[in-house]
Amino acid sequence: MLIHVLGAAAGGGFPQWNCNCPMCRGVRDGSINARPRTQSSIAVSGDGEAWALFNTSPDLLAQLAAFPALQPGRSLRDTAIRAILFMDSQIDHTTGLLMLREGCPHDVYCSDMVHEDLSTGFPLFKMLEHWNGGIRRHPIPLDGSAFAMEGVAGLAFTAIPVKGKAPPYSPHRHDPHIGDNIGVQVLDTASGKTLFYAPGLGDLTGQTRALMAQSDCLLVDGTFWREDEMSCVGLGDRKAADMGHLPQSGENGMIEVLRPMTRPRKILIHINNTNPILDEDSPERKILESEGIEVAHDGMEITL
Repeated sequence: MLIHVLGAAAGGGFPQWNCNCPMCRGVRDGSINARPRTQSSIAVSGDGEAWALFNTSPDLLAQLAAFPALQPGRSLRDTAIRAILFMDSQIDHTTGLLMLREGCPHDVYCSDMVHEDLSTGFPLFKMLEHWNGGIRRHPIPLDGSAFAMEGVAGLAFTAIPVKGKAPPYSPHRHDPHIGDNIGVQVLDTASGKTLFYAPGLGDLTGQTRALMAQSDCLLVDGTFWREDEMSCVGLGDRKAADMGHLPQSGENGMIEVLRPMTRPRKILIHINNTNPILDEDSPERKILESEGIEVAHDGMEITL
């Protein structure tokens, strides 16, 4: 299985266009050892030819240009993207679908809740109906049973509901539903190797912990270092939990969750622009390194 990180940042990217927090200012002026990142998305393939796209960020066109494998040029108009899977309906994970309108119809896999949000509160699916019918939506099971994605050979997918928040525009923002956010395990049917991907984790259920522990590689929520990170840098009083994310530090934080999991390679993705782990020389980054936890970056390649 081939995994390519198209984007590793949270919403707004890094640096965020209107932010002068220490991290954003530092990467702009070169005073910290950090690299820019676009908004989070990954591509996965079993053969290097047909790819499944997980989320479509607003930075998608730049991400596609930086990864030629998704545009092999076999015909006059062509793409290696065979399917798209949405982990949630957040703007930073879905808006890029509009940039793919010339290639409609697309095969899109998503939960019922995500389908509802993207047909009502943020009606991307209805908008795209005007381009060759828009999308071919495929519902996905959330009961732990595996499913295949059409055109993506050699891979099997298992989706589970995870705790998080529906987007601010969702009709049920303050009334959580199963399927607002999911985690997905991807199995390479030839090698038996598995990836677990969950860029948004508000808390971990027993099912989520079990699937993570038995996977060979994790790409999981790395949004915030601390619960009160936004207030610490003067950007409001919202806590990590208020936005549906589990911070790395603190009691029951992601570091503690990952520590006993000895099997998987552990990688954080969806990193907010305020998070000090973006500075590769920071004390926080050194803590992660001592725990065997990596930080994803744009263009990162993983082979399982």
